[in-house]
Amino acid sequence: MENSEGVKIESTVVTEEPLISALDIALFVVIITVAYFWYFKRDKQSSSSEKKPYTIQPSSLSSIEQTSNSSFIKKLKSTGRSLVVFYGSQTGTAEEFAGRIAKEGARYKMKGMVADPEECDMADLVEMKEIQKSLAIFCIATYGEGDPTDNAMDFYEWLQNGDADLEGLNYAVFGLGNKTYEHYNEIAIYIDQRLEELGATRVHEIGLGDDDANIEDDFVSWKEKLWESVCSHYGIEETGEESNIRQYKLVDCSEVLPERIFSGEISRLKSYENQRFPFDVKNPYLSKIAVNRELHKSGDRSCMHIEFDIDGSKMRYDTGDHVAVYPKNSSELVDKIGELLNADLDAVFSLLNTDEESSKKHPFPCPCTYRTALTYYLDITSNPRTHIMKELIEYASDPKDQEKLKLMASSTPEGKKEFHEWILRDNRNIVHILEDLPSVKPDLDHLCELLPRLQCRYYSISSSPKVYPKSIHITAVLVNYTTPTNRVNKGVATNLLAQLIPTNEELPQPTIPIYIRRSQFRLPPKSQTPIIMIGPGTGLAPFRGFIQERDYARKEGREIGEMVLYFGCRKKDEDFIYENELQEYVANGTLTKLHLAFSRDQPEKKYVTHLLEQNADELWNIIGEKSGHLYVCGDARSMAKDVHSIIVKVVMEKGQMTNSQALNYVKKMEQQKRYSADVWS
Repeated sequence: MENSEGVKIESTVVTEEPLISALDIALFVVIITVAYFWYFKRDKQSSSSEKKPYTIQPSSLSSIEQTSNSSFIKKLKSTGRSLVVFYGSQTGTAEEFAGRIAKEGARYKMKGMVADPEECDMADLVEMKEIQKSLAIFCIATYGEGDPTDNAMDFYEWLQNGDADLEGLNYAVFGLGNKTYEHYNEIAIYIDQRLEELGATRVHEIGLGDDDANIEDDFVSWKEKLWESVCSHYGIEETGEESNIRQYKLVDCSEVLPERIFSGEISRLKSYENQRFPFDVKNPYLSKIAVNRELHKSGDRSCMHIEFDIDGSKMRYDTGDHVAVYPKNSSELVDKIGELLNADLDAVFSLLNTDEESSKKHPFPCPCTYRTALTYYLDITSNPRTHIMKELIEYASDPKDQEKLKLMASSTPEGKKEFHEWILRDNRNIVHILEDLPSVKPDLDHLCELLPRLQCRYYSISSSPKVYPKSIHITAVLVNYTTPTNRVNKGVATNLLAQLIPTNEELPQPTIPIYIRRSQFRLPPKSQTPIIMIGPGTGLAPFRGFIQERDYARKEGREIGEMVLYFGCRKKDEDFIYENELQEYVANGTLTKLHLAFSRDQPEKKYVTHLLEQNADELWNIIGEKSGHLYVCGDARSMAKDVHSIIVKVVMEKGQMTNSQALNYVKKMEQQKRYSADVWS
């Protein structure tokens, strides 16, 4: 190309044509065009990197560090550490447990660090043997239908697909799960077994925490035995030194400019004023509340139908997905903490990690006011864990309060009993503790360090994007209940939502941060596949979207399969939600059958499970003879388990199978996504 250009230029000179020929102009245009696109592509990439929200990450390797040092091994070596605690966490509990283990390592002369596997090159586990008396601990939660948490997905896949030689790696695993779910601690169990298969040495047996019972007790009991095993394995002894060392130090930010102070944003400063797509867990969309109406017809309970406006957001959802809602704590509780601790809630502060090597510089977005931290970032309504009891001891001036806290922080049978009764059974949160132990006056900055992060709440989406592409609907019961100490505890998210009532168009509409979480709860690919939906109470939510989508297909002229819905509530005239909609779908043929159970409209209680047993022939006809799909949504603790037992029984009887064959048949349905559950406990 250059040669041909040279020949033509020479020709230009010889023939004495104008100095700037048409070809020169063309080349000039090409060069300018290439330079233009190169410049703006680079600028776009730079801008894209700038748009990545400020991320609050664990004490591990930040994204910036990864570019030059993605090896946690190098960090362990350079800082003289021998203990690394990885976590797979969706709600923050596993990360909290990991931090507690790493902190306690100092008592056994094992300096520790917490690491996020998503930010680490996990292939470097093979080099752990190069560090004397090293140990890797994994605090791993199982999420959804037996899935790894988002931040542990890459590590899980690396274990599945790789064949690294992990001989010389010493490890232990603690799993976080919930026994009401079928895939109890499945990911932690797999990781524990797979590490051993790859040659690693298990220092202590796996611990399985059950969030449906007392996961704190499970963790503390396992942790105590873990350190016994560690001492035995390495031939070391506990130093006896307490590890109540502050992880963060207080920084006065009274001189910080107002525009540099966080006011509730999840990650990026001013993100709600300057919204940037895509929206996710670290960058939620500030949605307007378009509709908020009551669904219950009477009674003292409340169920809300709420519609989030996503018009113009570029957000897309599928039927069956979940929407995450970011709540905030009530101003009443926040003010109470300020009053009890005699603190200035409007003082601006920051908490800075005392470990300069850590990439998690702050426990939450800083700087901010104490009011902002307590309102948007910290969980002040859940039951505090035992390590918080331990940290509060030094702030108790009354010996009786001190002794009570010491007892609850201990791992003795008496201590566990007291913690279970006084904290868990009586349902005390941090505000109640400060009220009932009046001599306990912790520094507010230390309390902010101790409290867990306030988590978003997930709701099944009760609409179809085919029908409502510009809005997301949810169906939510208002949570209010009286505790054994005669206090009224209120659900953080639902009580906030209940206050967000749209007004006329002239006034600003109420808003709340949201994002969409993808789900595996999906309609069959073919619209003619028959389905059975079992959803009592607000378990109806995703099925409202399913029915809307099938109704849309029917109106387009497509063939749709049978749709059978089982719905139950207390009383027909009180809490039969979406009654008119459902009856209309029955009338137009979209909903083939509507089986209703009103538990309190007759002397003997009747539930959807009773109706399932009565309709065994219909059930087998759809899931057995027609290879249809079955869906369950609602309470995991009892309803979903009862449904599963009934399905197995029907398959046995109508399919003429043994119990073992029926169980295998139902298991195969689950594997084929023909039996799906969207449940909670």
